[in-house]
Amino acid sequence: MPRPTKEYQAFTSLVDRLLTVPKVELDRRIVAYKVEADKNPNKRGPKPGKRVTRPVSRASGASRSPG
Repeated sequence: MPRPTKEYQAFTSLVDRLLTVPKVELDRRIVAYKVEADKNPNKRGPKPGKRVTRPVSRASGASRSPG
């Protein structure tokens, strides 16, 4: 069997280090990232706290008066 290349050894050592990070640590890092990302006022996408309100359709009968 031939010797592994330096690139392959570097890749396998990186993968070994990445796969040894516990899930609890990954979850902590994700929460910390989201907290920092939420501080950005120029963030793309839907903004937290804004709710989309839809008008009530007359076909639903919610706005009809009895009569």
